[in-house]
Amino acid sequence: MTTTTTTPPSRAAGGRLAHVDALRGFALLGILIVNIGYLASSYHGTGLEDPSFASPLDSAVRWFVAVFFEAKFFLLFSFLFGYGFTLQLSSAERHGARFAARFLRRLAGLFVLGALHAVLLFPGDILTTYAVLGLILLAARRLRPRTAVRTAVALLVLTSAAYVVLALSAHAAGGSGVDPGAAADAERAAEALRGGPASVVAAHLEQLPEVLALLVFFQAPAALAAFLLGLAAGRRQALGDVARHRGTLRKLQWTGFTVGLLGGVVYAHASLEHPGGAYQILALGIDVVTAPLLAAAYAATVLRLTCGRPAGRLTALLAPVGRMTLTGYLTQSAVCTLLFTGYGAALVGDVPPLGVLAIALALFTAQVVASRWWLRRYHYGPLEWLLRAWTTLTRPPLRRGRPRRNAALQAVAPPEPLPPSAPVDPR
Repeated sequence: MTTTTTTPPSRAAGGRLAHVDALRGFALLGILIVNIGYLASSYHGTGLEDPSFASPLDSAVRWFVAVFFEAKFFLLFSFLFGYGFTLQLSSAERHGARFAARFLRRLAGLFVLGALHAVLLFPGDILTTYAVLGLILLAARRLRPRTAVRTAVALLVLTSAAYVVLALSAHAAGGSGVDPGAAADAERAAEALRGGPASVVAAHLEQLPEVLALLVFFQAPAALAAFLLGLAAGRRQALGDVARHRGTLRKLQWTGFTVGLLGGVVYAHASLEHPGGAYQILALGIDVVTAPLLAAAYAATVLRLTCGRPAGRLTALLAPVGRMTLTGYLTQSAVCTLLFTGYGAALVGDVPPLGVLAIALALFTAQVVASRWWLRRYHYGPLEWLLRAWTTLTRPPLRRGRPRRNAALQAVAPPEPLPPSAPVDPR
């Protein structure tokens, strides 16, 4: 692989790493591409294709999203949550602040926002999961980096093994296939989502038990493992000088784009072609250990790009939206809910997969522009400011003074940062 000239990572005056914000912004795009599929179609995640969109192009888009996006990008946010946790802990120690009380308030704020998000906008919320797992992270904050890595790997391996055992049990029992009533349930859900606000909320409440099971048995163990990996990386300050780790980043790319991508293909094949049986359960077990590799390859690629020749442009593009991920995450759900449910246009089930993907890209582009505009004028995103105020029990300054001439650079590297902590990095 050809070695490129590297540029030292840009750092704000207050210590914030712009290339880490850029990585968080990239992760927010992936989260949107996954979540919008669930918001746009009640068939998504049932194992059934929407009969209105069964063309080869529709299938190709579903394959693309399943292979490259599903179950990967929440891991990036989880890793950054753990990494940001160490930055907050170090900052509190430097300033003599009582960290535990502040962090607990922060988790409580995330939980409340997540609960409202799940009921009103999108049942697949991850903020509440982060808030609960954050308690474990707080208890494990003194773990040595090597111990944290070993614990994370063990957690992923044990979770994968549990899926393998479950798959063998399902195969032995002879059960397979999608629930015969899944299509009727999807149609009923679509009708409810097209109704008024009360109907939409009722539909979300009905979906919550199933979503909770997915979070507890699939996302939560993987997210906790990523928390611990982020904790270890933060202890080592691994992202402080990316140029020092070019060899490691290349290895992550090679491994992730081979083994990780192969696991993504198996996951997509089982989910889209053979849902509901032992094979899909086995594929979930494979995905538990391969998705982190692909997520790591994505992270390595973005970090190398933000520290190479295109660093300035890419960082200027992604870092502002990466500084406002809590606002961005909830705004994505709000806009999609207005588009696809009875809160607004009620287009659920009416937009083909390619159109849904195009909407996601257009929405993210608008967020990039809006974030740059906002951070020229304000220190924090609106929800980031609200959460910070609650966390510190103070009223942080929000509005900036007169914008400097180099406003784009100011948006990338603001002078008074709050170290990152979550997503779904909701800070």
